[in-house]
Amino acid sequence: MVLIVLSNQKETSRFAVAAGRSVGKAVQRNHAKRLLREAIRPLIPHINTGWDILILARHPLSEASFHQSQTVLITLLQKANLLISDIANHDH
Repeated sequence: MVLIVLSNQKETSRFAVAAGRSVGKAVQRNHAKRLLREAIRPLIPHINTGWDILILARHPLSEASFHQSQTVLITLLQKANLLISDIANHDH
């Protein structure tokens, strides 16, 4: 997956999920987007405010598990310094 971040100068962070044709047909793209939405949902309280965050699905994601997807998402958010606290050790 790819994480694209832009400051929005607001008191909240907004999230969007997208999956292009490289992910597969409509069923695979929709599955990948649902997976990403569910992976980001429990992380939202731990993410700094003031950001527009776009998460792009890539091909291997359609075969990934929820846990794998969330682990990669946490890693990307940590690299972008968007996490308020270290949640890598929390149950997610």
